[in-house]
Amino acid sequence: MGMEAPEPGTGSLYKDPDQPIDVRVADLVGRMTLEEKVSQMVHGAAEIPRLGVPAYNWWNECLHGVGRAGIATVFPQAIGMAASFDTALLHEVAVAISDEARAKHHEAQRRNDRRIYKGLTYWSPNVNIFRDPRWGRGQETYGEDPWLTGRMGVAFVKGLQGDDPRWLKLVATPKHFAAHSGPEALRHHFDAHVSAKDMRETYLPAFRDCVVEGGAYSVMGAYNRTNGEPCCASHTLLAEILRKEWGFEGFVVSDCGAIADIHLHHTVTGSPAKSAALAVLSGCDLECGMVYPALVEAVRDGLIAETDIDRSLGRLLRARFRLGMFDPPERVRWASIPYEVNDSPEHAALSLKMARESLVLLKNEKGILPLGPGVKRIAVIGPAADNRDVLLGNYSGTPSKPITLLDGIRREAPEGTQILYAPGSPMNRDADGYWGDKPDDGFAEAAAAAARADVTVLCLGLGPSLEGEEDRNDPSEMKGDRLRLELPRIQQRLLEEVAKVGTPIVLVLTGGSPLAVPWAQEHVPAILMAWYPGQAGGTAVAEVLFGAVSPGGKLPVTFVRSVDQLPPFTDYSMKGRTYRYMEEEPLYPFGYGLSYSTFRFDSLSLSASSIPAGREITASVRVTNTGSRRADEVAQVYVTDLEASVRVPRWQLAGFSRVSLDPGRSETLTFTLTPRQMSIIDEQGGRLLEPGRFRVYAGGSQPDTRSQALTGTRPLSAEFSVAGSATHLAW
Repeated sequence: MGMEAPEPGTGSLYKDPDQPIDVRVADLVGRMTLEEKVSQMVHGAAEIPRLGVPAYNWWNECLHGVGRAGIATVFPQAIGMAASFDTALLHEVAVAISDEARAKHHEAQRRNDRRIYKGLTYWSPNVNIFRDPRWGRGQETYGEDPWLTGRMGVAFVKGLQGDDPRWLKLVATPKHFAAHSGPEALRHHFDAHVSAKDMRETYLPAFRDCVVEGGAYSVMGAYNRTNGEPCCASHTLLAEILRKEWGFEGFVVSDCGAIADIHLHHTVTGSPAKSAALAVLSGCDLECGMVYPALVEAVRDGLIAETDIDRSLGRLLRARFRLGMFDPPERVRWASIPYEVNDSPEHAALSLKMARESLVLLKNEKGILPLGPGVKRIAVIGPAADNRDVLLGNYSGTPSKPITLLDGIRREAPEGTQILYAPGSPMNRDADGYWGDKPDDGFAEAAAAAARADVTVLCLGLGPSLEGEEDRNDPSEMKGDRLRLELPRIQQRLLEEVAKVGTPIVLVLTGGSPLAVPWAQEHVPAILMAWYPGQAGGTAVAEVLFGAVSPGGKLPVTFVRSVDQLPPFTDYSMKGRTYRYMEEEPLYPFGYGLSYSTFRFDSLSLSASSIPAGREITASVRVTNTGSRRADEVAQVYVTDLEASVRVPRWQLAGFSRVSLDPGRSETLTFTLTPRQMSIIDEQGGRLLEPGRFRVYAGGSQPDTRSQALTGTRPLSAEFSVAGSATHLAW
């Protein structure tokens, strides 16, 4: 992996582990030719034999486990982990992922394998805001709320990069900067028009949290333009905001092929050399693609100076030095992680724990769940029941022992329980199309199984072939985004046919985005959202069905009733979007989720009734498990500005904490509200702390009427005031 120590008198400072990193970087850059420098600025960086610089591929993925690099522990998809509302657990997951990444990397180095997905620079997490449920990549995000996304993003980044002041464990790369959330089919030429207020109020906060608080050492630019500038060549985003405002010192990488888009599709420039020069001058240091070799021509034509190349190359090399790539392994703290941590029993247990916490109970009429001892025969029906793909979502690794929903039910069912299985219908699209009225060959078998059962567990929803990233080789509307939000028609027909049998139904939904299921909400007794639950998803779902675990997850994204409740997909205004601005009543609100237990919130108190501008305030609330079983609850705190001078969210999440309580036990939780959380964003994008009245809500859901109707509870509220004069805050 590393370099040999220099011989005395050779002057090769970059080979000396005892030299400061900046000295080593400057020395190595100074020894390279222009062509060698440019060869290091593409994702497949070339070997430089005369300098002892090994080849390195910068492209690696670890969205919910080490991805695309063989067998690895697969955790629930990111949107599912967000549903846990558990930042401490997500941090544990990220630490486990980084352990496996380091172990895989060093084993690959020992075997001289330097191919793609074997490195230490990881292009995760995705902290784009899931503003529209049609977006196929929303599954990769932590949902629609900037605060939740920021808290999750920071936990994940810190878990990946480690806590050593000298060595980076991995490099984390929050993406896609910025204002990027579909449509997938347009992303290579689309211009997202975003107001200064929406940009600062919604699209940028999570990136800032990951960079300023999380210390992310890399950021990936988006494909699209934002307000006319290609994101990977945006002076506004990369130079002014990222580096100048936030003090970012790491490197920026383009999304794959995004530099070519600048001249081919955005037509902002007229040649590869001009696109490459514009991107580097704007602050994009590394290209995923093959346009940057034109930088040699760009320097010779006077489009960019070699010193500009040196600046970007220095940032890249600094990352490699901090990862220990030019040092003996025994000098690098993280190089001793054994290969055996990969796919270990400990990590499997962690994946199961996260899967349990990710599940969201959407309905449980008459307490049909958990299934009781009187249930002796269960019909497990649906195309998601025995389907490994629905465990994974996109950007996943390969699990060694995946447990499907059917597997889990068979393993966890009480002794003597008979399991009847029928797939009922296909899930994946075929020549008839995603929404086509496919043949119903499996309906009779499904109905027969349901008729002979005490309860039917119907496993429906989405798989990664029905939603995901745009595929240039498959431009059809069925790959990538969804144009409709309901179940595929064949699955809806299966649901209705099975319901006619009269056997009680527990509907288990899979997928990475909201499903509009108003018919199911009206006709089905119980509904569980399983997301893409990872390698142990089947076990986690079965444990909830049979009552070994009480569900405690909450929705990180609003489930609307239909696409008719949404603004146009291409409209990046936040008006009418997400729980913060939506005026119509949703099917299932953000922050909603049921439990097998009941909880009482009381004793909400604020540390003061009035504070001077610029001070923090704390809110304390007691939560008690008033049910008969141990269970988790997610305490949620929302704040709203009652006297804002501009349009503000109805209310917005300002704190959350997941707690596990035995029956009858209580815990008092304290949340700190900072001046930033009390501030507004004005129409020019400025952050302003105004005097006036604020209301704080605390409970197990947000304070909307739909949540109150679904849960039968009402959050507590209290008010405080901020005194003084309006003050501008640094962004």
